[in-house]
Amino acid sequence: MALRITEECINCDVCEPECPNGAISQGEDLYQIDPQLCTECVGHFTNSQCIDVCPVDCIISDPDHVESREQLDAKYQSMVGRQA
Repeated sequence: MALRITEECINCDVCEPECPNGAISQGEDLYQIDPQLCTECVGHFTNSQCIDVCPVDCIISDPDHVESREQLDAKYQSMVGRQA
């Protein structure tokens, strides 16, 4: 499933540059994650990089965008121009 950033975000700016898919951007009040671009780093890393660097643990699974590891891999493959 895609990830989301909760209201506990302190806008520290460390997560955005860590996202290999460019899914994290500054929103109106706090950072946000585009579920269409978030693969939880599947295809790039073993762990979600934004979760690893977040100092306040405000990045969680998004229950509104449930995806299996296979679906996340297919999304990654599609984003890099390969068929899953």
